[in-house]
Amino acid sequence: MHSLAKRVLEQIERLELMRPGDRVGVAVSGGIDSVALLRLLLELRQELGIVLSVVHFNHKLRGTEAEADQAFVQALAREHGLEFYVSSGDAGELAALEQTGVEAAARELRYGFFYRLLGGTSAAKAAESGGSDRSAGSAALPKGEPRGLKPESEESLLRGAKAPLFHGGDDVNDVPLFHGTAKAASLHEADGAAESRALSNHFEWQHPGLDKIATGHTLDDQAETVLMRLIRGTGLRGLGGIYPRIVVEHENDEGHGEIVRPLLGMRRRELESYLAELKQPWREDATNAEFAFTRNRVRKMLMPVLEREFNPAVVENLSELAEIARDEEDYWEGELSGWLGTVVQWIEPEWARGAGGSAPLVQIQPLGSNPVIEDEDAIANASVSRPWLLTEPKAVQRRVVKAIGEQVGIPLEFKHVEEILRFAAEEGPAGKELSLPLGWKVVREPEQVLFVAPEVRASRLLDYQYSLPVPGRVFVPELGETIEALRITYDSANAEYNAQRLLRADLLQSELTVRNWRPGDRFWPAHTKEPKKIKELLQERHVREAERKLWPVVLSGDEIVWMRGFAVPAKLAAAAGKEAVMIRDVEGEPGI
Repeated sequence: MHSLAKRVLEQIERLELMRPGDRVGVAVSGGIDSVALLRLLLELRQELGIVLSVVHFNHKLRGTEAEADQAFVQALAREHGLEFYVSSGDAGELAALEQTGVEAAARELRYGFFYRLLGGTSAAKAAESGGSDRSAGSAALPKGEPRGLKPESEESLLRGAKAPLFHGGDDVNDVPLFHGTAKAASLHEADGAAESRALSNHFEWQHPGLDKIATGHTLDDQAETVLMRLIRGTGLRGLGGIYPRIVVEHENDEGHGEIVRPLLGMRRRELESYLAELKQPWREDATNAEFAFTRNRVRKMLMPVLEREFNPAVVENLSELAEIARDEEDYWEGELSGWLGTVVQWIEPEWARGAGGSAPLVQIQPLGSNPVIEDEDAIANASVSRPWLLTEPKAVQRRVVKAIGEQVGIPLEFKHVEEILRFAAEEGPAGKELSLPLGWKVVREPEQVLFVAPEVRASRLLDYQYSLPVPGRVFVPELGETIEALRITYDSANAEYNAQRLLRADLLQSELTVRNWRPGDRFWPAHTKEPKKIKELLQERHVREAERKLWPVVLSGDEIVWMRGFAVPAKLAAAAGKEAVMIRDVEGEPGI
């Protein structure tokens, strides 16, 4: 056994990243790190007792080079007799749609594919906004996995005698996975994208039963991540960097899968030497040399200077800092769960009492018990003992205030937390108020600090709902706009129509419903990892509160299929050459 493989084995066993019998998909991009990970796990699979397969996602960012990467990875899977799972999505298009960075969009698409392979459709909760990872359960899974068409015959599901079983989808809007024949796999080498598109119309979702997906993050990646967060500004949670595992809950809430990082203790140069010894080629990504990306500048410019001029062990030291931060964060989370159920009390607002028939409200619990909220959009004030808060260390004060904000959905930055604590410590008349984001406020009383929810009962009077025939239109006076549904035949070559806005006609009812969104509503735009509360989607877009309350959605039956300004759900996206429905909003009344 190679010395590097021994160290990887020790890392896996120490962190319990894999167990005998695990079906492990190795995420392979074609680069040094991921190819080395695959070769190391091939060397260790008998020792670990695991079953390997290869996973690849094509981000459609580098044209023919990206297609060549995919062909290289598929050939590598075939060479070692491994199953191959592949999908693709346009990261550039998603970045433009969401007005985010290309790297963030690519990661969103890639990890969405990973979650589906593991049997979940929601991401593990991020430890820091902006994409850090942590060991945490995912949010509840929505009903209705992306659907494909049933295979034409049982003979469609065959394993090739010479090639590994091929699974793929040309785009995340198509079927996430399909099982193909040996012929399909060989054809895919010649014309991968076209073959995937052709086959995606004939297969339905087949869960591969993976237990783990292993990614090739290294010690260098960890150090770069911690350094970038220090530069950007972060807390202890962000200093935890890349977590060794992410937990992904299964769709049926029975068990979970995991994304694991077995190489977090290895340097990239060690992996390069290992592949050179094996005479194993890899693919070079030209974008890794582009200084337009922050990580590339840190990797190529900043880190070499730190190693050369300040500390040769800076990479190892930053990684150790991340491990310390993760352990500290785990401890604090345990403490916080106790505080939120004892010193913090959850109180139904006076204006919400007796509002029968409206949104579910908080269930008040006795002192010392954990808060129980019947609905995550329930309305509740939070009260914390002022004498207790002010006598605790500053670290505890910050944690409690931040945790209250996270619990009720107030986006509190460091400056907000500090202002709240200064306000709580001031002497002055009872009942003094401090304004917070999203209409919340803090009220200072002698014995308590009260976080008061904005009064929303007035907005409930603004609810509207209208029927929308297909095809047809309806005027919404509350918006001063007309919502119309048009039937078209979708031609991908026709730039007149944005594919992100087109729905499959055969999956919609003949009469739709237009209304404003309601508390608890969720929507799953294409190219996103999981359904989100509409409230959160609009907050992320910085939609003003007054406009947010009236934001229109369209339902087919009980399912939200359209939301103004967002891509349609992937499972409902129109296919080229098929009849589609385009929903759009037009200012003013029809004919005016």
